[in-house]
Amino acid sequence: MNPEQKEAVESIDGPLLIIAGPGSGKTRVITHRIAHLVRDYGVSPYRILSMTFTNKAAREMRDRLERLVGPRSESLTVGTFHSFCARFLRREGEPVGLSSSFSIYDADDQLSLIKQSLQLADLDPKQNPPQAIRSVISRAKSVMLDSRGLSQHGQSYFEEVSARVYHHYEELLSRNNAVDFDDLLMKSVQLLQEQPAVRERYQQRYQYLMVDEFQDTNVAQYRLAGLLTGTEQNICVVGDPDQSIYSWRSADIRNILSFQSDYPQAKTINLEQNYRSTSNILEAAQKLISVNGIRLEKGLFTENGKGEPVVVHEAYDEQEEAGFTIGEIERLVRQERIKPGDCAVMYRVNAQSRALEEACLHRGMKYRLVGGVRFYQRREVKDLMAYLNLLQNPLDEVNLTRVIGVPPRGIGAKSMQDLAGWAREQNVSLISAMHQIAAARSQGQPSPVPLTTRASNAIGDFADMVEGLVQSVTQVPIVDLIDQVLDDTGLRRFIQNSDDRPDERWENILEFRETAQEFNAEDPGDGLASLLEKVSLVADVDNYEDSAESLTLITLHQAKGLEFPVVFIVGLEEGLLPHSRSMDSEEQLEEERRLCYVGITRAQRRLYLLRAFRRGFMGNSGPTLSSRFLREIP
Repeated sequence: MNPEQKEAVESIDGPLLIIAGPGSGKTRVITHRIAHLVRDYGVSPYRILSMTFTNKAAREMRDRLERLVGPRSESLTVGTFHSFCARFLRREGEPVGLSSSFSIYDADDQLSLIKQSLQLADLDPKQNPPQAIRSVISRAKSVMLDSRGLSQHGQSYFEEVSARVYHHYEELLSRNNAVDFDDLLMKSVQLLQEQPAVRERYQQRYQYLMVDEFQDTNVAQYRLAGLLTGTEQNICVVGDPDQSIYSWRSADIRNILSFQSDYPQAKTINLEQNYRSTSNILEAAQKLISVNGIRLEKGLFTENGKGEPVVVHEAYDEQEEAGFTIGEIERLVRQERIKPGDCAVMYRVNAQSRALEEACLHRGMKYRLVGGVRFYQRREVKDLMAYLNLLQNPLDEVNLTRVIGVPPRGIGAKSMQDLAGWAREQNVSLISAMHQIAAARSQGQPSPVPLTTRASNAIGDFADMVEGLVQSVTQVPIVDLIDQVLDDTGLRRFIQNSDDRPDERWENILEFRETAQEFNAEDPGDGLASLLEKVSLVADVDNYEDSAESLTLITLHQAKGLEFPVVFIVGLEEGLLPHSRSMDSEEQLEEERRLCYVGITRAQRRLYLLRAFRRGFMGNSGPTLSSRFLREIP
């Protein structure tokens, strides 16, 4: 360890800010600091909480800690902000209106509720796009504003409209015993603020708190960390303002810049030695980022030697750019014993992958695309998960509505509309209304809901089937429950007899079953709620694993936290990198520069920066201007 790393590991008491440049060994410092607390300082692992942003980073941290402190590492709390909050709310959520069986809604589920909310608010979805409203609500929650708060602080007509939708959205979430991702943070903060006894209990439990990637925290996460910090203020935050690239997710760079004023006793340590890149690559990164005004000055250096010069290549169009990139990788594989898996091609927007994928297919180059259709978003996997969510939380009407017609069982949209209307009038849940139909049928009485006999029978059958499966949730292992769901619902037969890629879709179901089996082996005591929670909080990069044979195609945002011997950054043109949306704001332009900096600092040995003179982008095909970032690099 270098002297600064050693100082960071051994600085134990009081607030500590570690400014960790790229490739400076911050994960090593965090894990050794925790090990030092446990082994040398006698702190119980039960008293330590370490939070980061991706499951991948948390998993890597846990693996290292297992090697450093052995079985005692199992008592540590190491995870993402969202996974910590999900567990916290399952235990403590009653004061904020949650039962322990709550569902966590993904983006599709949220949009489904927002469309319902637009109807309830009597607003036209064409004039008020649900996706845009979802973004406004998400931003509001990240700064701790409920619908009333958004209504009071809204600065535009669209925000006022969104506040009306938000009000109905909150009510529907509550009715469904469900939360979205932003609620996990917001409701945890509310609970800790409003329940002093709970707050004190958690402050006493977690005597030492560590937060990684602190530059990516939003207001809610910053408050959460503050509320969990006890009177001793043993909070250690690690981050780098130069790598803050998530303002579109409401990350607030001011958190790390103002940490010292919020914690006046804070000690600051700079980790400036880079162990990853050559000095040529590091010099290019330093020159670029030094143009930014909003930053904490630090002087990165490396002892890795100069290495190869940074290559700048200008192509005619995106096809030629892609052809050069794949051709150069083939040359490196042939002449320099570099494997395709050592190389990554990074770009600003997902649409740029098309030309690269075509070039890979044309030349027979194996590749993997990070951030294609996510496994858990595939239709058949979502259908199975919707059934499991419904069994865990029968109040979950979003998932109930999804599966009622999968497979088709003679319950049409009109019948569901009538049933939902009746349930609202009677102030009962949808599943309760279904059970009432089933109960009336078993007693030989007519349905309490005015429906056709066929629809009533189908709904009664569905309610009885769900009731039978709910009984199994606590009685059989998760994998057996999945098999029972596939058989009892008819999903197995429905997928295998489908005209639409039945083999591929069934393989996805078997893959999900395998995930459940692995989960069961790792945590035999955890039940269905824990599996669904784990799956719902998975991000694309969490499943990223090294592969020697496949080139990686990845966006610059997703590349954060990864490293590769060879990096190509394509599309260095005005309007693309930096993106056209950033042109009117100096702050956003600085974030684009930080994004380019993050890409450059992923490279260990070789770096290629590419632009095209012409590019088809966003429906336009025409000449481009070279990115200002190329001019800022020597």
